[in-house]
Amino acid sequence: MLTKQKKARAVKEVQKHETDTGSSEVQVALLSKRIDALTSHLKKNVKDKHSRRGLLQMVADRRKHLKYLERNNKRSYNALLKKLDLKR
Repeated sequence: MLTKQKKARAVKEVQKHETDTGSSEVQVALLSKRIDALTSHLKKNVKDKHSRRGLLQMVADRRKHLKYLERNNKRSYNALLKKLDLKR
């Protein structure tokens, strides 16, 4: 689970302007942080199938946001991949 400080730090890294909290870039950054946290949880708790399903849903949601961003703003998409160190 993300704390307020971790969430605020992730938003501040990628936000376009001061009040930007819902753009695709911000949503991808937050999903990436949640995915990382859940992945480490699942390494310790291998039998937690319900959390694994949630992880797969988050990965699919992040993929959709990235596809949208790639289609509409290629420059921002490439910059985001570099900032978050994602493979594509």
